[in-house]
Amino acid sequence: MSKRFKIILFVRFAGYFLFFAGLTGLTFMLGPVVQVEAGYRISRILGVKKTVPVITSFEQFAQTEATESGAGGPLDFSNVSSGGNSIIPVSTEYGVVIEKINANARIIPNVNPGDEEQYVQMLTQGVAEALGSTPPGVPGNLYLFSHSTDAPWNIIRYNAVFYLLKELEPGDTIIIFYKNRRYDYVVFDKTIASPDDISFLTNRYDAPVVTLQTCDPPGTLLNRLIVRARLVNS
Repeated sequence: MSKRFKIILFVRFAGYFLFFAGLTGLTFMLGPVVQVEAGYRISRILGVKKTVPVITSFEQFAQTEATESGAGGPLDFSNVSSGGNSIIPVSTEYGVVIEKINANARIIPNVNPGDEEQYVQMLTQGVAEALGSTPPGVPGNLYLFSHSTDAPWNIIRYNAVFYLLKELEPGDTIIIFYKNRRYDYVVFDKTIASPDDISFLTNRYDAPVVTLQTCDPPGTLLNRLIVRARLVNS
């Protein structure tokens, strides 16, 4: 085997290795995003709607009443019929479910949105509640955010929960579970805002409002996608 042939063989091997390594890395970074996006599109085409099972039995109603009086435990969805189109909340102590985009996450309370070290750590566990937010069901502003950070490869780690937030429109429902009670909010506004605009965070309302924030486009810090919804039922 000549020296020239060995060099050509090595260059080809290195080229193939770099190509497949890059392809693997790209799949690892963006594969889950593609999966989420494709899953949503297919569900829309097929008319599949995922919903949170409604508590209907007397025993679960009694459990809810006991919980509200401080005597009960977490709402038990284990006895609820859960077909393939059902969403079982990750947390009924404090969690968010958006049926339209199949978002289902724990809410981490009292996170300082100005402390990057803190919120980056908290966002690996769920969606963050901004420090100073009003509780669910209370007039004011419940502010929830799920950022991506400064690099595309962090889209999945920090932003997947609200990745499809862009698909929400006025009239869509956002469900908040808090201390084992369910609060239904209906979207009334969707806005693209500058990162320097903090008015959506500092706004206070005479009615219970939940504000959801994520980055737009995903994986960048260019803008903020803001979705607001009013309480309609609890």
